[in-house]
Amino acid sequence: MFDESFVRAARLQEFSAQERITDHTPAVRRLPVLRRGLTRQAVILVVLIVVAFGTAVYMGVRSPYRTTPVARNTEPLRMTVIPLAPQGTVPGAKSVRELYEHSPAAHFKSAARAIDLPTDPKRTAHFSDSQVVTALTTAKDYLVDSSLDPDVLTHGAVRPVRMLIDPQQLPQFDQSIRRPATDGRHAATGWLVRFDPAQAALADPHIRVRGSLRVSETDANTLEVSSDHTFVYALRPADKADKSDKAGKAADGEKEKTSLFTVRRVLHFRFDRQDLRNHQTELLVSYVQAGPLACSADAAGYLHPLLAGQNPKEGGPAGTDPYATDSATALCGALAPDAQPNV
Repeated sequence: MFDESFVRAARLQEFSAQERITDHTPAVRRLPVLRRGLTRQAVILVVLIVVAFGTAVYMGVRSPYRTTPVARNTEPLRMTVIPLAPQGTVPGAKSVRELYEHSPAAHFKSAARAIDLPTDPKRTAHFSDSQVVTALTTAKDYLVDSSLDPDVLTHGAVRPVRMLIDPQQLPQFDQSIRRPATDGRHAATGWLVRFDPAQAALADPHIRVRGSLRVSETDANTLEVSSDHTFVYALRPADKADKSDKAGKAADGEKEKTSLFTVRRVLHFRFDRQDLRNHQTELLVSYVQAGPLACSADAAGYLHPLLAGQNPKEGGPAGTDPYATDSATALCGALAPDAQPNV
């Protein structure tokens, strides 16, 4: 006795009676072999799909950048610019080297190489070594472009600085450049160092710098970098500098005296993962002390330095209106005599 599955699996099958009455018809016929399982092509296709899916999952897990969208809350830059007024006549000399040698900046390094990154920066809990270095490098690039670039300092250029700012802060930056105001939000000098080109020119392109950079992780999606640097510029009157350039080398007796101008900048940068990818940054805080300046000078659009031989004008800082709740308090400090060259 055979069950139905055995019969169906048989290789030979008997013809029906009707089929057998046909001439020369054999009594049985051979059934075609049934292929069990998948064909080779199907197996290869399945393997390729599995490998592709596994690779996609692996890359998603290993990627340093999270694909989960994070709500971005970009704050406006808060800035404070404090003029430092000298207590007497601004000292000057015909030799830039002499000025530096007799000033607190005698041992400062010069130019971009003076802005040092922390030695051997380490990864944080949620950011890799390379991401930490990217944040520090972007902060340094911002300091170089906004504090050391001659085109920015005396020729009114802003594009090198603008390119490094997070797009969500660009409206505030553009308004600060077009319509600077001493309201704690829209001073151009809170974003960058710039001198009135009709008043002062660089007497030496080798600007002296000293300071530090520090990085920290504030949460799983944010790095912050704090910078504190002092920049020392050798300046001379703009018109005299232009005449000297046109005349070529001039005798020492005909040279205009040069003076030093000091700017301390304390900046607080913030980086999310998109900023790191785009080599951009958000500025949270800008604290600036600059002098010698007159307290009454408007330092929002440009810095108007007091040059060699000049004295501060009488009077304190611009008046503050306590009824204007959206205005910042006008501040001014005294520039210590020891901060100036002893010449």
